[in-house]
Amino acid sequence: MRMKLWKNLSLQVLAAIIIGIVVGMAFPQWADTCKAISDIFIKMIKMVIAPIVFFTIVVGFANMGDMKKIGRIGGKALLYFEIVTTFAMAIGIAVMYVIKPGAGMSHSAVKAADVAKYTKQAAESSHGFMDFLSSVVPDNVMGAFAKGDMLPVLFFSVLFGLAMAALGEKSKPVTALFERLNEVFFRLVALIMKVSPIAAFGAMSYTIGKFGVHSLFSIGKMMGSVYLTMLLFVVIVLGSIARMAGFSLFKLLAYIKEELLLVLGTSSSESALPRVMEKLEKFGASKSVVGLVVPTGYSFNLDGTSIYLSMAAIFIAQAYGIQLTVVQMLVLLGVLMLTSKGAAGVTGSGFVTLAATLAAVPNNVIPVEGMALLLGVDRFMSEARAITNIIGNSVAAVVIAKSEKEFNPGQAGSEEQDIAITNQNVAI
Repeated sequence: MRMKLWKNLSLQVLAAIIIGIVVGMAFPQWADTCKAISDIFIKMIKMVIAPIVFFTIVVGFANMGDMKKIGRIGGKALLYFEIVTTFAMAIGIAVMYVIKPGAGMSHSAVKAADVAKYTKQAAESSHGFMDFLSSVVPDNVMGAFAKGDMLPVLFFSVLFGLAMAALGEKSKPVTALFERLNEVFFRLVALIMKVSPIAAFGAMSYTIGKFGVHSLFSIGKMMGSVYLTMLLFVVIVLGSIARMAGFSLFKLLAYIKEELLLVLGTSSSESALPRVMEKLEKFGASKSVVGLVVPTGYSFNLDGTSIYLSMAAIFIAQAYGIQLTVVQMLVLLGVLMLTSKGAAGVTGSGFVTLAATLAAVPNNVIPVEGMALLLGVDRFMSEARAITNIIGNSVAAVVIAKSEKEFNPGQAGSEEQDIAITNQNVAI
């Protein structure tokens, strides 16, 4: 019985996180080495994301066949994403004005050089709306796959899937081949997941060793506000959406608990993307809906990142004693609605997007160098962002599947079967 429990991936990752905290405290000089361990795992996962997204979307579209249905699902998903992420940002702003964690904070030690690399990255990645649209279309398809650029891969996958759907019966042999290839890539993910506890250990050791336990408390009020807001968003907002759609949020969270723990350890929602897609299909959502909604959500439905961006911007304004007018607040929200859609689910991208957001607000109302106030604890808040992102996308997939009558709860096995599946994958 004890051996069975230890084979459970959830316990392995949780134990690795705890050991990582202890090692980070005892041997902070190992921080960079431990980070390399985590980075290798993230690269292994990113290595398979583009082909899995491509095959899943193409197979889903080809099996769906109905072009109107494809357009309807895509339209529903984008509308849902925009409404929920905007609501998330509004909640973040409201909480900041109630708690006011930045009020009275000293910013005398802030140096523009501390955030120079983030502002540089933001400047390179934000060249206007038309440039953004242009970047969605890849110059070279293989180049997009090689770089792992998700939006160009999504764009090509959707076009390829539409072409397959339009061919009807003629595309069946290719569809069958892609289905088999998709199974191979998911089996590859199962192999990679064997080292996920080591990756979680490395990431947590780096975080504690680099920033120290004291950094957890340096601006605890801001961190507490972020975690509280995301908890309220998940339980109240996403819980209410799930209830209206006719399923239990907590049952879904229990079903993807291994993936949530992996995200907690690595601070990256991308690390669990392949497994989450597989789990959502087992939970009951159809392959076609999961294949379209989840990958798209990783670019357009980052609820946690949206909450963080709005709260971080207001925190910096409060620290500098800046009273934003109603018009400035609306402008900030409008800018966030655009910049938050370009944030990827990788550690650190939220900080780059924050730099892009502050730089895009007219007249530099909120000083970009104020980001230095959050540098020390951004890593700890990135875990909350990533977990909220993955929960938000999982809920979206089930909601869209139910609205399209593409949900079959019979596909979801019992808890004992789920544990057996996880153990089998770990034991491969």
